[in-house]
Amino acid sequence: MSYKEKNREKTYYSIGEVAKMFNVNTSLIRFWEKEFDVLKPFKNKKGNRYFTAEDIKILNTIFYLVKEKGYTLQGAKEKLTNNKNKAEANAEIHQSLNKIKQFLLDIKSDL
Repeated sequence: MSYKEKNREKTYYSIGEVAKMFNVNTSLIRFWEKEFDVLKPFKNKKGNRYFTAEDIKILNTIFYLVKEKGYTLQGAKEKLTNNKNKAEANAEIHQSLNKIKQFLLDIKSDL
């Protein structure tokens, strides 16, 4: 189940759930929150972070730029500032292609 499918089920996700979606530590999510102004999760009175579908979409783009494409944090910030729509579209395409690749690999292993 993709993060988009999960987003249809819930309004808010804890930082632990988000970290699992991207297979990273919660500390990385908190770090990116500090580094990227566009990322603003809701915080309750205790300070627990809750992420919306839009926050997860932004995180997906950040993950794609930094982890997949090898951008520096500064480069990713500039890309999000100057070409946010294109970066988000590329991240979504990349995610779709990875799903197709995994599907094909699963079929191959079943043969």
